[in-house]
Amino acid sequence: MTVYGSFPGARPRRLRTTPAMRRMVAETRLHPADLILPAFVREGIGEPVPITAMPGVVQHTRDTLRKAAVDAVSAGVAGIMLFGVPVDAKKDAIGTAGTDPEGILQVALRDVRAEVGDDLVIMSDLCLDETTDHGHCGVLDESGRVDNDATLERYAEMAQVQADAGAHVVAPSGMMDGQVGVIRDALDTIDKEDVSILAYTVKYSSAFYGPFREAVGSSLQGDRKTYQQDPANARESLRELELDLAEGADMVMVKPAGPYLDILAKVAESVSVPVAAYQISGEYAMIEAAAEKGWIDRDKAIMESLTGIKRAGANMILTYWATEVARQL
Repeated sequence: MTVYGSFPGARPRRLRTTPAMRRMVAETRLHPADLILPAFVREGIGEPVPITAMPGVVQHTRDTLRKAAVDAVSAGVAGIMLFGVPVDAKKDAIGTAGTDPEGILQVALRDVRAEVGDDLVIMSDLCLDETTDHGHCGVLDESGRVDNDATLERYAEMAQVQADAGAHVVAPSGMMDGQVGVIRDALDTIDKEDVSILAYTVKYSSAFYGPFREAVGSSLQGDRKTYQQDPANARESLRELELDLAEGADMVMVKPAGPYLDILAKVAESVSVPVAAYQISGEYAMIEAAAEKGWIDRDKAIMESLTGIKRAGANMILTYWATEVARQL
């Protein structure tokens, strides 16, 4: 005899029965417009240079960078974040190439803006680490420590030349105190009120940056623990957030993404401005390496990692898979 009511009426599995059902009730959806492509352009090369620790990612020539931008537009990607890699001979103690209108990043900004116009949000990394011979994100004082306020003067100049070169968005990543306010004033001074600031509000001192240092030809001596955040701290992130918003940040970022989803969620719950998260080089490299070994399903792992970042609260995700994933979506 059938006994009705002997089992709870709630069966969550009913909403998982078919792919169509799962799509219909999905709480989190990725879209190409959520994605931003980080891209490296290297001065003085005739062919793209593969980055060994990041399979599938290259240091672009000016020509291949333009093509990558066009491909991103055709896939529906929202933006591109440019990093310039000058020749070693142009690196110096104060990062002169970073404020030279003919520096590789400024040249690349003009190239991409001429190629795609306003069809892609063109973002520029605003930091000195790629252009200094010591590899730090700022100017060093006599003791070898990064001088916060002297660095801010350099950031102001960088913001102006990047805006003049065509950046829609400047993205200060050096974690200097007061950087957003100084950059906002510098932009407004030259009538660039429409140029936005994507603040690297939460940037942790992370082991996952390793492959990126190859990508930008880093000359880093020592570490960045005196200015990037301590991975042990969470409340500190909300203090940084409060300061950046007060200084005029238009958007804020959490970096890295995957190891700091708890921080990303806290930031997303605390603000009304758009929130970005950067799925960094080490996160990319781990998935690619494990997939190459046959230990994980590459495509599913990529989508799962990005969905997790979106679910945690990111409106925008910087990922080296941006164009590939956008096409799949």
